[in-house]
Amino acid sequence: MNQTRVFLLFAWLMVATLLWMEWGKFNAPKPAPTPTTQAVTSASSTVPGMVPPAPVTGSTTPALPATLMTPTTPATQAIAETPRVTVSTDVLRLTLDGGSVLQAELLKYPQTKAAGSPPVRLYSDDPARFYTAQSGWVSQSAAPSHERGFLPEQGAGEVLLASDADEVSVPFLWTGPDGVSIRRTYTLKRGDYTLRVRDEVVNSGAGDWQGYVYRQLLRVPQIIKTGMTNPESFSFNGATWYSPDEGYQRRKFAKFLDDGKVDKQTTTGWIALLQHHFFSAWIPDPRDNISISLDSAAGGQQALIRAIGPGLNVPAGQQASTEARLYLGPKLVDQMKAQNVPGLTRAVDYSQFSIFALIGQGLFWVLDHLHSLLGNWGWAIVGLVVLVKLALYPLSAAQYKSFAKMRQFQPRIAQLKERYGDDKQKFQQAMMELYKKEKINPMGGCLPILVQMPIFLALYWVLVESVELRQTPWLGFWINDLTARDPYFILPAVNMLVMWLTQKMTPTMGMDPMQQKMMQFMPLVFGVMMAFMPAGLVLYWVTNGSLGLLQQWWMTKRHGQPPAANEAVAK
Repeated sequence: MNQTRVFLLFAWLMVATLLWMEWGKFNAPKPAPTPTTQAVTSASSTVPGMVPPAPVTGSTTPALPATLMTPTTPATQAIAETPRVTVSTDVLRLTLDGGSVLQAELLKYPQTKAAGSPPVRLYSDDPARFYTAQSGWVSQSAAPSHERGFLPEQGAGEVLLASDADEVSVPFLWTGPDGVSIRRTYTLKRGDYTLRVRDEVVNSGAGDWQGYVYRQLLRVPQIIKTGMTNPESFSFNGATWYSPDEGYQRRKFAKFLDDGKVDKQTTTGWIALLQHHFFSAWIPDPRDNISISLDSAAGGQQALIRAIGPGLNVPAGQQASTEARLYLGPKLVDQMKAQNVPGLTRAVDYSQFSIFALIGQGLFWVLDHLHSLLGNWGWAIVGLVVLVKLALYPLSAAQYKSFAKMRQFQPRIAQLKERYGDDKQKFQQAMMELYKKEKINPMGGCLPILVQMPIFLALYWVLVESVELRQTPWLGFWINDLTARDPYFILPAVNMLVMWLTQKMTPTMGMDPMQQKMMQFMPLVFGVMMAFMPAGLVLYWVTNGSLGLLQQWWMTKRHGQPPAANEAVAK
């Protein structure tokens, strides 16, 4: 097969892949209302929206329940009745009511690059954009839910991180009728997107108290406009969770309960909700036994993921505690690694395909180190191209040497074509014999293309998903956001020029006129397609193509001069 045909094949393969991705987004089923599980009545009254009590087993730690009830009313109905506290650090501003994080603003991440743009609001109690993290207790005795029970010990208001302090804490207290109290303390550290939530159960009553804590994430799924011009639509939006035996699992909002509900008991697990660039995750203590489940709420309009456990048995006169972390913020790999939790970095979801996810993690690792060295993500991308080119140099050298030799014998190919006329079969046989005799490998350029394609596709997901590159410039007067398209379409135009020049240097003997016309349109096709790609991706492709063009020109000059024998008619 002629190498140019191979290039054409893989070029169209890439176009088809991207169109297939877009088709999948367009045809993805929309979230449909799902009937919520009916509440099972019990002897004790149940506050609307809370998890029902589970049976307590003997005097030991209570066992995890086999089934859980889904909230039957929107969680916002009772929240407004509870006093609120706003706590702020240098990176977060949170609104708490004791049982829920009602609002969360990411102070270092403006919504747009416009001056005065408000910060990204990850959590919101607006019913249309409802998104919250909740935690409460379940017991056959009295216990606080996420909706009511906890009251701020220092009263409602605003708490700020002191300029000379490294952390700030906000305590809430629930006092039960039987002498049991639960003090919940929220703690934030400077520069950290992790909220520590510690519950201390003190039993001053006459009998044992048993119960277990539940922690859940609940939101109305975003409506995301699909299209090649919106990279956000290619980012994963949905629930993820981790268990040591099954590893990293995920479920899109669009198919939240299509594959059935989840009921997974594990230790060293966590739950999360993901969106473009940001996510939140409940991370229990690794030693805790928890049960992970998925469900829907508010008539199927809200998606819910819950971790319930551990269970505590607190004898009279004793106390016990449990603690978890709530990560809410950007998908910063360094901060996620600092949690020291298996699988959490997979929340930077480069792809549902493991091979692309693995390549993406490796590419980001290289980009991160290059950024530390060069101080700019755009130049880090250029540096990545140089490293990839160096790694693939033996393959690309063989490719361009094969091109040069094919150009060297182009007069012989033309003579063979003239000799055999319309007999394409004999022409192909004679051409292959010539290739064999002169040790020309027409497939020599296939391997570099095969290697580059996974890197190119994985880099697309890296640029789409990596919040480190969000709104970062390359050349400030021109490209101000490497994850958005080139505002002046300069890079796509340069890409068309590079592809056109490369095409002119690529031998086309053996191709029929139709194939040659298709090749002539390829620079235009790729130019239009790249016009709506992230500028960082086009920068990678333009740099890669330019270095390849330079290498091809040099190899053609060195190895592509036709021998004297080619000036005579082949015999």
